Amino acid sequence: MIDRLRAQVSLRNLIFVLGVVQLGWLLWYYYTGYGGPQELVARVLSIAIILQILLMYQRDYLYKWLPASTNRALVVIYVGICAYAFMHFHYEFEQIAIWRQGSYTRQDFIVGLLMFLLVMELSRIAHPTLFWVNLILVIYTLYGYLSPIDFFWHPGTTFYRVVTSSTVELSTGIYGIYGQLALTLVAAFLLLAAAANGFGAQGAMIQVMRRLAGRSRQLVPQTAVLGSLSIGMVSGSGSANAAVVGTVTIPLMKRYGVPGAFAAAAETAGSMGGLIMPPMMGVGAFLMSDFLNVPYWEVVKRGFALAFVYYASIAFAIYLLCVRLLPRDQVAAPKVPVYDQVRTTIFFAAVAFLIYQMGWVGTGELLAALYTAAFLFGLLLVAFIVFKYALKNPTLDQETLWGSIRRAVETHSDMTSYLTLLLATLGIMIGLFTVTGFINRMGAMILDVGAQNMIGVILMAYAFGWLAGAGLPPTATYIIGAIVIVRPLQELGVNPWIAHFFVFLLSVWGELSPPTSLTAAVSARIAEASFMRTMYEALKICAPITLMTFAIFTRSDMVVNPGWSQIGATVLVFVGTAGITFAMFGHFVRTLAGNVPLRIGLAALSFVVLLHPDPTWAMAAAAVVAPIVLFGVRRHSRLASHKQDLQLSPAR
Repeated sequence: MIDRLRAQVSLRNLIFVLGVVQLGWLLWYYYTGYGGPQELVARVLSIAIILQILLMYQRDYLYKWLPASTNRALVVIYVGICAYAFMHFHYEFEQIAIWRQGSYTRQDFIVGLLMFLLVMELSRIAHPTLFWVNLILVIYTLYGYLSPIDFFWHPGTTFYRVVTSSTVELSTGIYGIYGQLALTLVAAFLLLAAAANGFGAQGAMIQVMRRLAGRSRQLVPQTAVLGSLSIGMVSGSGSANAAVVGTVTIPLMKRYGVPGAFAAAAETAGSMGGLIMPPMMGVGAFLMSDFLNVPYWEVVKRGFALAFVYYASIAFAIYLLCVRLLPRDQVAAPKVPVYDQVRTTIFFAAVAFLIYQMGWVGTGELLAALYTAAFLFGLLLVAFIVFKYALKNPTLDQETLWGSIRRAVETHSDMTSYLTLLLATLGIMIGLFTVTGFINRMGAMILDVGAQNMIGVILMAYAFGWLAGAGLPPTATYIIGAIVIVRPLQELGVNPWIAHFFVFLLSVWGELSPPTSLTAAVSARIAEASFMRTMYEALKICAPITLMTFAIFTRSDMVVNPGWSQIGATVLVFVGTAGITFAMFGHFVRTLAGNVPLRIGLAALSFVVLLHPDPTWAMAAAAVVAPIVLFGVRRHSRLASHKQDLQLSPAR
């Protein structure tokens, strides 16, 4: 018996046990709401950080340059710090949250200091860019009075204030609103992704999407679009989408003659939609609902319009490129096992059930996510039992029920702990921004520019968001933009929905903007292609993100008024993006001299559809653009030979 127990003592089993504890605690909270989000985070965050430490250590040593024994010792110390914080908040939460605000004990400060240093160190390992930004902010917070530039000057503060504002004050920092969001709304919706991954529904969906893409070789790359759209419903991440879908679609595209760089770019473009596609839409969408103090369903209703335009536009762009890049021959459609079809049907039924719960019944987000996860898990469980034990499906010979359940728990633990660390790190950043008053000064500067010209303030805000997105992940870009950009835009009369979706789309674009793009890096690595070439080609395919970022100011019904007016605005925006897409990739005639003027003219009309402030002019232009695009598609197909010598643009 003792030997059997010792055989079960392993790092993976420890991670699983902690994952079960975290999951059980969260499920209880989602059902009861007991204690509120602040108390939940004060206790469960320590478990999430422990999980992330162990997962990082499991993948590789935290410090490769140190001996194994030293790494193990440091892991024990880090876990001990989290355990100490857990116990302290367990016994002292009410005192810290209510009675000792602004007057903390020495032990409060020690706990706060240890957690502050630990999160900073873990962010240095997992998110080095955020670590350096936070380190610079700490120095700036302490010594802002030394700044020679008036705009950045502030009187400075003490290190004690830096630590308390980042930890035990609870309203900001590690235990603030962003940590609370990670363990409530975000973790609740991740239950769907965990259940789907546990029973292999994600892989099944990709196979079904490949079948739906059709038999033509030119349509094979659409598998990346359809597969990424499906997985994006629950992933909320571009890089995760690329890692899951790209491992199937990129080798498939290359096998049918698609160049590696283009295959990687197509997958990158499709995966980017994971940040836009409802009902998950990425962490930024959950933050938006919190900033606007509206139910998450209100964000989702508007997100469907953006997702439609985005995916329809990139599918169109990829099709135009493939018509000239690939021959028109037929390929064998894959056979999709019945079990895969059943799992895919269950997944989409669960998404429909979630939409029904939030949109029709009016169930709160946490309960809707909990009920949907139970619905999805239950149906997948029944399907597994039927196909494995009743029908003796050979594809399940190596699968076990326990293994599927365990994989679901481990998936949720991994994703939740990762996002908790990320949002805790961002909590430190925003807390320091607030302490220094930088947010107010930046907002005042944007307002000064806006007093002169609204277009100028939009372009300035776009430049600020682009620069932030060039080095920070989408969630960080959205938080900074929402705090720095949204308030000035609102004070200049911009509708809050427009202002927030402007920043939201900026943050999505930041995931792809040079010089870094994790999604493009993952896709390029799978395709064994040039990262820079992949990113450059993906930038062109993903042009709809940029166009929508500005179009929502003129076609505002797309994000302001869900309903028929939203549908009309969405159709106009799609007609405009389709026109721009054809102008970029399509061909009317064979000769360059004849083709270029026609494409420029189409692009000019398409910009009228997207950006003209008068909807009458926009609709009139759309009535011209739509038939031209349809005619152009026919011409483009006729001009394409069985395999044109169309080469991808060189990397820049």
